[in-house]
Amino acid sequence: MKSVADILKLSPVIPVLTIESADAVVPLARALLNGGLRVLEVTLRTEAAIASISAIARAVPEAVVGAGTVLNGDDYKRACDAGARFIVSPGLTDAMREVAKKHTVPLLPGVVTASEIMRGLDAGLTHFKFFPAESSGGAAAVKAFAGPFAHVRFCPTGGVTPDNARDYLALKNVVCVGGTWLAPKHLIDKQDWAAITELASAAAALGK
Repeated sequence: MKSVADILKLSPVIPVLTIESADAVVPLARALLNGGLRVLEVTLRTEAAIASISAIARAVPEAVVGAGTVLNGDDYKRACDAGARFIVSPGLTDAMREVAKKHTVPLLPGVVTASEIMRGLDAGLTHFKFFPAESSGGAAAVKAFAGPFAHVRFCPTGGVTPDNARDYLALKNVVCVGGTWLAPKHLIDKQDWAAITELASAAAALGK
């Protein structure tokens, strides 16, 4: 099982996917992968999420699929059982820390304050999702954390776009960013996988 640190290094941008129907998720995953994005986060915000994670894990094993919006131990277990290879939560509670200790599938928790980062460090974590990024100070806030937390690394998510992604990726303490722009609903509805691959290719190039 790869660590969160290893997983985050695989792609400069992690598509954050909210899937309404698992029927289209395999060609969607392949389109993103063909564009150069290996790491995919499926949020547990829809009824189709768990089935989508399972479908990607089975049919597109070369992609590293994870579960986002994991709020409790039940979510964590369901996602792991479905084949998720990493877990993303919007925050970090004591209960979530205890659940993560029981699983080999690693956790990327969300933080936005120095105290939250320190709680994560106490739990042995060094990699965090900075969320919600843009409304919490953006790239300037992430840059400021490099002073007191020189060894901590971030994946900013929330309000990250193709226009501001480079501002985050230019920072030494940012490994990658999470973005929702890579799988717009209208392209999925049209099954325009070529267009999604183009978006993925442009996102992958942000890391060069």
